[in-house]
Amino acid sequence: MRTSSLRAWFLIHKWTSILCTAFLLMLCLTGLPLIFHEEIDAVTAPPPVYGMPGTGSSGDAPGLVPLDVMLAKALAARPGEVPVFMAFDNRDPGMTVTTAPAPDSPDGDMTVQLFDRSTGEAIGQVDEDGVMHFLLQLHTDMFLGLPGMLFLGLMGLLFVAAIVSGVVLYAPFMRKLRFGTLRVTRSKRLKWLDYHNLLGIVALAWTLVVGATGVINSFATPINRYWQMNELAEMTRAYAGKGELSPSRYGSIDRAMAAARREVPGNNPQFIGFPGGAFSSRHHYAIFFQGDTPLTERLLTPALVDAETGRFTAARPMPWYMQALALSQPLHFGDYGGLPLKTLWALLTAFTIMVLGSGLYLWLGKRRAGIDAHVREVETGGTLEAAE
Repeated sequence: MRTSSLRAWFLIHKWTSILCTAFLLMLCLTGLPLIFHEEIDAVTAPPPVYGMPGTGSSGDAPGLVPLDVMLAKALAARPGEVPVFMAFDNRDPGMTVTTAPAPDSPDGDMTVQLFDRSTGEAIGQVDEDGVMHFLLQLHTDMFLGLPGMLFLGLMGLLFVAAIVSGVVLYAPFMRKLRFGTLRVTRSKRLKWLDYHNLLGIVALAWTLVVGATGVINSFATPINRYWQMNELAEMTRAYAGKGELSPSRYGSIDRAMAAARREVPGNNPQFIGFPGGAFSSRHHYAIFFQGDTPLTERLLTPALVDAETGRFTAARPMPWYMQALALSQPLHFGDYGGLPLKTLWALLTAFTIMVLGSGLYLWLGKRRAGIDAHVREVETGGTLEAAE
């Protein structure tokens, strides 16, 4: 590679790394406990004991309280509010009902109530003030909402650019060295440069996956809005001239669920989006179904049912961009293969923290050196540095 090309790639690697390092360190440090959020929650807040363990709340098992009754209980506990979501656990009879002052209220105004559908009793509200919720908010949007998510998405793009440029520089740097070389007896800078390169190349595939999925996740809101304006609008074209349906005119959820199940057999409902919310039209219950395998349970199929009449309107699989979003969210936190995969994710996160820290050390230690000195370092594998 020509020296001019190396100079350009070095500048890309340098400035993309400098701009995103502080935020990437924050994301790594908050992401570590979030990887094990289920295990941490199980210790800090033991799961509730249900009246009929092992019976999914969205199933049709005898003894489950009707959905209409559960909704009435949730609204009675929050007078003056309207339903926004109803979500199910397909392993236990636990379910949540989310209410808010209006269907399009911001997340901060929503209340999530937890119920046992086997008994119809309220278990409490979902804790959104704990440490894990604080870390999740910091990790996803830094408490800035959509602007914060988009900013972190930009940092993710810079991170991916830093990874790609680092790989380009790695090839000429290692041309005369064996893979895994650590020259610990030479200068401190050279030792940390070798650590930086080794850990970076070992975690290469993982950092690209986590970086790319993080970028996709940061654009979740615009992606969902695009789906609403296109796919959802097409599915509800016949309702285009109708106004928003008042909650007083909502029909039976049980009847709507039965109609949707007939059209989407062999799947389990994951959640219901009520009219006017972020996942539905102004006139429909949007019942989202999931598959029954670790992969297909992430790929949702929305079934739209007229919330007033209970008549089925349409159902179709999510488009590719929504499927990419659905698959990237659990992959970002290693939430596919249980504890072994989570442990691997945590180890690679620690590697990434060391790569970011060593990169910062290397820049601070030689920030006054000219670019030509850095290019020679790349071309010679650091041997000039060692000889000085």
